Amino acid sequence: MLYSTYVFYLAGVAAAFNPKCAPGGNLDLSNFLLQLPIGTPGHPQQIPSSQLTGCNGFQDSWFSTSKSDGAVVFKVPDSSSCVTSKSAKHCRSELREINPVSWSPKDGTNRLFGDLQVTNGGGGSICIGQIHLDHSISVRPVAELYYHADGSLNFGVERTRSGGDQTRFNVGKINPGSRFTYEIRYEKDVLSISINGKAIQSFPTFELDSPQSYFKAGNYNQGSAATEVHFYNIMITH
Repeated sequence: MLYSTYVFYLAGVAAAFNPKCAPGGNLDLSNFLLQLPIGTPGHPQQIPSSQLTGCNGFQDSWFSTSKSDGAVVFKVPDSSSCVTSKSAKHCRSELREINPVSWSPKDGTNRLFGDLQVTNGGGGSICIGQIHLDHSISVRPVAELYYHADGSLNFGVERTRSGGDQTRFNVGKINPGSRFTYEIRYEKDVLSISINGKAIQSFPTFELDSPQSYFKAGNYNQGSAATEVHFYNIMITH
């Protein structure tokens, strides 16, 4: 079943994309908030879902549609010219799940699917998908999927809710710059991931104790050079 899902999104969705539309005309962005790498210090600009939806929805230099194939483009400038939030060291062009605002890892289904290509890795690493703790609990993530310039993929899992004690696991490697998929799950109290529709890999959650969480996806740059990520699909299932 997982493999069939992978084939459908890799082969079928992009053909229906309209390069003339804003991202919200090609993907359903009605359940997302967008954070951009611009704004005022400590206060990155945010775009609500009401402005993201439809062919005439929001797009700019950092969040746009590829004119060649209609993919959703997430760009982040070099660290000298970008804005971070108060609780973060790095810049991002990233979507945040808002409906539901958060969910329980004990629920039966919590999945984030991404079909993407990192066209400019900036020589460092990029967080391309994550589970984040509800802000009533912490400003830290639960787990983050990192793409590295050599094509290696790591899954970082926080050991505690206070964060800053992440353990990273190797979850695969692709040819640098090639298109691939991931699916992150945190359901039935099990944290897991699949790359390119392959076997599910499960991970310990240490002292996290099933916190209320939400999904994020896009280009959360971990380095100092400019980066660019193209998404062909982002899908959340509950």
